[in-house]
Amino acid sequence: MKKDRNGRLRLSNLQIVAIGYFCVSLLGTLLLMLPISSLEGNTTLLHAMFTSVSASCVTGLVLVDTSSHWTLFGQIVIMFLIQIGGLGFMTIGVRFMLLVRRKISLREREIMVESINAYQLGGIVKLAREIVAWAFLVEGIGAALLAIRFIPEFGFKKGLFYSVFHAVSAFCNAGFDLMGFKEPFCSLVPYADDILVNFTIMALIIVGGIGFFIWEDIHNHRLHWKRYYLHTKVVLTATGILIFGGALLFFILEHAATGAGMHIKDRMLAALFQSVTCRTAGFNTIDTGGMSEGSKLLSILLMFIGGSPGSTAGGIKTTTCAVLVLYMISGAKREGQATIFGRSLTADALGRAVSIFTINLGVALVGALVICALQPLSGIDVLFEIFSAMGTVGLSTGITRQLTAASACVITLLMFLGRVGSVSLAAALLEKKAKPPVTLPTEKIIIG
Repeated sequence: MKKDRNGRLRLSNLQIVAIGYFCVSLLGTLLLMLPISSLEGNTTLLHAMFTSVSASCVTGLVLVDTSSHWTLFGQIVIMFLIQIGGLGFMTIGVRFMLLVRRKISLREREIMVESINAYQLGGIVKLAREIVAWAFLVEGIGAALLAIRFIPEFGFKKGLFYSVFHAVSAFCNAGFDLMGFKEPFCSLVPYADDILVNFTIMALIIVGGIGFFIWEDIHNHRLHWKRYYLHTKVVLTATGILIFGGALLFFILEHAATGAGMHIKDRMLAALFQSVTCRTAGFNTIDTGGMSEGSKLLSILLMFIGGSPGSTAGGIKTTTCAVLVLYMISGAKREGQATIFGRSLTADALGRAVSIFTINLGVALVGALVICALQPLSGIDVLFEIFSAMGTVGLSTGITRQLTAASACVITLLMFLGRVGSVSLAAALLEKKAKPPVTLPTEKIIIG
């Protein structure tokens, strides 16, 4: 924190974003603790807090089954938390202020930029309007497609609500589902061979996970690849490689595990869905706990990478991974610069990518060590749970319900860090010291 001219403490934009998500999670916790929110009429603070943070941070990890524990009111609260967390609380706030014709201040515009990792301040209000409009349009199309399957199965009212809930959850990359009445914590396993449900959910996850700026760039330049920003090209290329490369590896690794006995078409569909959902969505159409060790490791890698900047997804982001890989290749070739699509990457991009990678990896490993010290659980399952929380994914091998209160609090903190961004949160807590008036002398050290 720093002081203004009058000597009062002034919160930074990053600090306001972190506090904003905290307040949303706190409000959700209070609402979910109300007797009207649960079927039993009583929810513990731990369960309410865990669910609220998971929903507002669009993760999807749960201690209690969403379908069998929460009432319709509780499920609606969860859905709104998912929507606010997915689009960013400032995006929703700015849209509301525009509706009541309130002028958006410069400070609020700056906070908006931090909230959604925007490029620049100019045009941020227009972008907020477009984000909300496009999000509701895409979620509406997704809900309409899901309704084709759910309304005949559940009836009009229940089928319509299920369609809207799952469309919002998928687009915001949350992974919450209401299918637990079929089998507790089953997610979308009953629809493993349903092409309509699978492709609708996958499309919503991908659109929500590529980033708001990609939508705008594609909308402005249509299919003219050469006119796209470098950011758009990198994101689309990395997304395609991760989705189809991951699907191929899942198809190979799961042939003797969850894929045993499945028809080849169903195996291909399950592999593609798993590759997409590991990119911070949290739905699953196969038994995650029954996957091979190789598939669990691959899932951890995909969850760590996550989606793209300025999207509903978490993780270190596709662009961070791309920058690290490009600099690794340029280093191996002894080239001075990392280049892609006829452009050179800046040195500060590498510095930020390294910071994001190392801080997130360090936090995740510390979290894993803490939980292993608290409970005698499988190491690979703990790592899976940790990276699922940090990447705001929501997939679990089944140990979530086995967590003690202390372990659940660790996971809750990691989900919050994953949504706010561990780097951003660290900067929010530590900023800002005045820059020293002199620059210290440089000296080389031996690397490698």
